[in-house]
Amino acid sequence: MIGYVTLGTNDLTRACEFYDALFAELGAKRTMQSPRFVAWSTSAKAPAIAVALPFDGKSATVGNGVMVAIAADSRAKVDALHAKALALGGQNEGDVGERFPGFYAGYFRDLDGNKLNVFCMG
Repeated sequence: MIGYVTLGTNDLTRACEFYDALFAELGAKRTMQSPRFVAWSTSAKAPAIAVALPFDGKSATVGNGVMVAIAADSRAKVDALHAKALALGGQNEGDVGERFPGFYAGYFRDLDGNKLNVFCMG
């Protein structure tokens, strides 16, 4: 149902460096790109996550209550992706761990303050 999710950035180059390195952990690559917008996905048919300079020319801001959840296929991948996000300068928003039986997740903010999590089920 979801084609892609877009997160605002005020520095497209910096955001792309962060997400290129982070999403490489999942085998995702850039699938769409323009001077104002870049999207990553694991395939052309899978949902994507994008960063963009706001079309209205105003500063990008963080949406209160907005979060993008990234699915991983193992707890080890959750651990690795969360650690990678922090090593790249992201801020910890919640250590990795089991939130409830069968749901393992870690939370972080990217360099623009957008909130994301990485999780696996089972």
